[in-house]
Amino acid sequence: MSQTYVIGHINPDTDTIAAALGYAWLLHECGESNIKAARAGALNPQTMWILKHLDLDAPTLLNDASPRFNAVLRRLDTTDPDAPLRDAWAIASRTGGVAPVVEADGKPFGLITGGSIFAYMSEVIGAHSKKQEMKISDILDAPCREACNMDVPTVKARGRIRDSINRLLRFEGDNFFVVNEDGVYKGVCRQRDALNPPRIKIVMVDHNEARQALAHLEEAELIEILDHHRLGNPSTHVPIRFTVDIVGSTSTLVSEKIEEAGLSAPPRIAGVLLAGLLSDTLILTSPTTTDRDKDAAKRMARWAFVHGGPLAGETVQSFGEQILSAGAGLGTREPSEIVSSDLKLYDGGEYRFAVSQAEVTDMRQLDKYLNKLQDALKETRSKKAVDFAMLMVTDVVRGSSRLLIVEEPSELSDLPYPRQPDGTRLAKGVVSRKKQLLPTVLGLLER
Repeated sequence: MSQTYVIGHINPDTDTIAAALGYAWLLHECGESNIKAARAGALNPQTMWILKHLDLDAPTLLNDASPRFNAVLRRLDTTDPDAPLRDAWAIASRTGGVAPVVEADGKPFGLITGGSIFAYMSEVIGAHSKKQEMKISDILDAPCREACNMDVPTVKARGRIRDSINRLLRFEGDNFFVVNEDGVYKGVCRQRDALNPPRIKIVMVDHNEARQALAHLEEAELIEILDHHRLGNPSTHVPIRFTVDIVGSTSTLVSEKIEEAGLSAPPRIAGVLLAGLLSDTLILTSPTTTDRDKDAAKRMARWAFVHGGPLAGETVQSFGEQILSAGAGLGTREPSEIVSSDLKLYDGGEYRFAVSQAEVTDMRQLDKYLNKLQDALKETRSKKAVDFAMLMVTDVVRGSSRLLIVEEPSELSDLPYPRQPDGTRLAKGVVSRKKQLLPTVLGLLER
């Protein structure tokens, strides 16, 4: 059965990780099998602090959705090069005609197949029938190394099938070796299995746009989307469960689904969901905050702040302040990491652009790191091949932001945020990229 991954967007934030962990837990509790929380990028400092504080493992890192060889390999019994051919014959009779020959150190030596045995017999016996009568009784006592096909391709178990399939199709045989990172035998794969691998199943949380999803999403089976952002969803071949709602965090939606299922989340799961909500809504002060978010915070606090749990004695406010402090600041990370860690790509009008967001508790930090951040933003614009790039530095204490814009288009000259002497724009009262900044930018680009 294919593995199902619950996974958020690239450059994951706390809500993305929390929603993946929480929803994977819920689906498992509701009877779904082979469910695993995953992430499409590195954790940011805030999320790492939360997971450590709650003693939770980080979701599995999934770099892309492309099938790997470990999904199609067959774990066949092996024999060694000096074993008699009859041992390989016994294996081949169970496996459909193939017997892997592996050296003592675990490295593949070759394959015994019907074709390789026939070639060996033809070479040894020749065309004389009397010689055949004399030799046939001894043929299976020959060492396997004599009848091996040693010209067999090898691929890594964790390697992407798409990267090797053309090379494998040029190979005349049907079977090839699959090895681990050290070259040790893991199994055998057939060409026909590599041509039609099982696709992993994906549940997208906290995003619904393909450009924000893990790479090669089209090679997976998308089965559900749970999100709270604008629509930009990828096409699917069949109907899927699709939930996009107007709340401040995807963690809110997960908590509601837990309650609808008649369940209570364990303290650590409730704690990480509460962290996702408080991070995304800036402790329920962001304009994106709804009454449903406030109700969800109370619900998750009731589940999380239990005696004996990791958050015993906390309040929503005290826990939220610790979360924001853990993620705020410009001096603890490299400028390139600050720009890339919470970056999203958008299309508006004739432009493709990137908007990144960083949080501080004191805006005076920006003055010290402004030049380095501008350089990092220029580099990011080039790497992402976008028309312009923005960095939104948000003061989570005072509730305002300053904007750095590289290659600002003329359409944005009417932004309602006054330009400062240092070239940044001051956006008083603007803390939400999704609900405040992005609609304003898109409105100017598309008018």
